[in-house]
Amino acid sequence: MTCRFRCGDACFHEVPNTSANEYVGDVIAGALSRRSVMRAAAVVTVATATGTAANVVGAQGAEAATAASYPSRAARHPHHSSVPRGLRFSPVAPNTADAVTVPGGYGQNVVIRWGEPILRGAPAFDPENQTAAAQAGQFGYNNDFLALLPLHGNQRLLVANHEYTDEILMFRGYDPANPTREQVEVAWAAHGLSAVVVEGDRRTGRLTPVPRHPLNRRVTATTEFRIAGPAAGSDLLKTSTDPTGRKALGTLNNCSGGTTPWGTTLHGEENFNQYFANASRATDKRYGIGTGATERKWERFDKRFDIAQEPNEVHRFGYVVEFDPYDPSSTPRKHTALGRFKHEAATIRMTDDGRPVVYTGDDERFDYFYKFVGSKRMRHGDSRSVREHNLSLLDEGTLYVAKLTGDSPAIEIDGSGKLPADGEFDGSGTWIPLATATAKGAVSHVDGMTAEEVFVFTRLAGDKVGATKMDRPEDIEPNPVTGKVYVALTNNSNRGKSGFAAADEANPRNSNKHGQVLELTEHCNRAESTSFAWSLFLVAGDPNDPATYFAGFPKDKVSPISCPDNVAFDRHGNLWISTDGNQLGSHDGLFGVATKGDRRGELKQFLTVPTGAETCGPVIGERQVLVAVQHPGEIDGASVEKPASTWPDGPGKIVRPAVVAVWREDGCDIGV
Repeated sequence: MTCRFRCGDACFHEVPNTSANEYVGDVIAGALSRRSVMRAAAVVTVATATGTAANVVGAQGAEAATAASYPSRAARHPHHSSVPRGLRFSPVAPNTADAVTVPGGYGQNVVIRWGEPILRGAPAFDPENQTAAAQAGQFGYNNDFLALLPLHGNQRLLVANHEYTDEILMFRGYDPANPTREQVEVAWAAHGLSAVVVEGDRRTGRLTPVPRHPLNRRVTATTEFRIAGPAAGSDLLKTSTDPTGRKALGTLNNCSGGTTPWGTTLHGEENFNQYFANASRATDKRYGIGTGATERKWERFDKRFDIAQEPNEVHRFGYVVEFDPYDPSSTPRKHTALGRFKHEAATIRMTDDGRPVVYTGDDERFDYFYKFVGSKRMRHGDSRSVREHNLSLLDEGTLYVAKLTGDSPAIEIDGSGKLPADGEFDGSGTWIPLATATAKGAVSHVDGMTAEEVFVFTRLAGDKVGATKMDRPEDIEPNPVTGKVYVALTNNSNRGKSGFAAADEANPRNSNKHGQVLELTEHCNRAESTSFAWSLFLVAGDPNDPATYFAGFPKDKVSPISCPDNVAFDRHGNLWISTDGNQLGSHDGLFGVATKGDRRGELKQFLTVPTGAETCGPVIGERQVLVAVQHPGEIDGASVEKPASTWPDGPGKIVRPAVVAVWREDGCDIGV
């Protein structure tokens, strides 16, 4: 059911990327010398580790996967420091409880649920009498990315993505073959974004919404957006209702996102292809758009979702959206300079001279990850002119795609996940320029494509320059303490199958069910660099499986993890990972792991989510952790009449996606 409604059964369709790009293992000549140069220039953390953890599934003797000439980290460093600050909690055991399970000594509350009124005049949620007008003033469905932004006193501004709708779990008696107009319009209103002010309890980390606050806002599938950047006004973006190519309606399938130093939020439009019907080979352009009717049948009620009638409408989705939550009258923007593909997220690291660098991944099997290096400097202040300048920072700069090279002989990468002789999956990489946008125009760096084509058909540009095919690159985020960049690669069941790319050093397992996390160090630790060193920080799965790797940490002392999806950091520089689609028989969850010091690689599970749910949008604060519990109860065969979960309100109540806050019951900071 999740596959149907979230991504249009993407993993069961033909893989869109049929290019013959080189794989990481094909390009080895000179890699060792490049690696030595990169490592000498990079900021490298000495990694030694061991530790203890309670209530985890472990493995004995799993270090056998490391080459004999490279002893385990525990053997090299028999003396160990204490558990890192931020990770001092007893791990939650893997489980299948229909609840949010947290460590002992921690409390929790549901902050806000789907359907709760947030705008003035919005009615209380009534699952049996839903209307589009009501939903437009209520918290949307399937919350994903979360941001918690500062306000005065003990109030904060919560911003949430609403990725997609699951009508079977929303409407009693729903007929997938014949949705009503009201049901479709409710779904349009349940997509998009919510901004809602929340009040903090001074004694705990509990948060409660403030209904009808002036900053509360809903953005939906019909909200007006400004198309910004180098493709704005292009003939590729013009439609019968918008002959200017500069004004789009709505945002769809917003997955993860990021925040900016100038006080806005970024939101990645991901599986937009599933909303559009009747594509042909000529109109698809490698984005996996179906040739027939869609799952939701929206094309019956608005011709813009019918490519046969509006071939360019689909070109107006698949961007990074920027939203100003502090200005309820502002028009959100779609930034074409960051490229068009299935954006999982967009996160920012600033250059030393104040320019934004945006990292973003394309969540598809065998697709790529990218970065954008801005050319304009951020200004400080809160005047209207300063804010308007900063809102244009992502319109000028250069878009790059990543190409990775492994440093081990291809014969040592056999698809089993066994470590090569040097004890690490690692190598070097380059950022290949695709196009540069300036105030005077844009220039393509890809032969045979105009700049407008690069920004609208970015996947094709990546194909042409030989970018590295990855195992579903999703969230990408720089560590605010070390500057290293972490890429969540969720899985790829087709890796190594006949007709598909074989395993390589960055994607070392065939039929990859569990995914991995890549650690990237920019040359000289400068965000704008065009070269980098990389290594696999984690190779996920059951620690008892020799094909797993936890930065060299003893595998009998870590929590099992499967399908890393979103990543975040706490103020200590620890990496936090949420999962989606756990293949180990337990529910998805949130995990913390040290990225430096003696305990580097010690992975600990912090919470699990209810039946059928995905862990999304983690926000790791000093006093509380926030997670978005997305699509609870989304199990094949489930419906409103036959729920697979009773979360969050118990038996007899409709299952509802919601945001949860977790805090220490003694009032102290998280994990210290």
